[in-house]
Amino acid sequence: MRNPDIIFGPVITEKSMLEKEKGVYTFKVDKRATKTQIKNELESHFGVKISKINTLNTKSKDRRVGKYTGKTKTYKKAIITLSEGTIDL
Repeated sequence: MRNPDIIFGPVITEKSMLEKEKGVYTFKVDKRATKTQIKNELESHFGVKISKINTLNTKSKDRRVGKYTGKTKTYKKAIITLSEGTIDL
């Protein structure tokens, strides 16, 4: 897997923006990426030191639009804690 394809972008929610003040950031990443690959990519791209990384796979949810039903897409989320430095989103 090529490194530029690992990180898709930040997860922008109310909770993630409150955690940002504590040095905890949330990113949407490739499902096949490991914690080590994610850590190496973020440290080299943003120039920060990561102390902890947690990952989770989201589940799809049922959604309706009129009479049609469907499911949302699933993705992998990486929650990282920085030991030093900040990330400018």
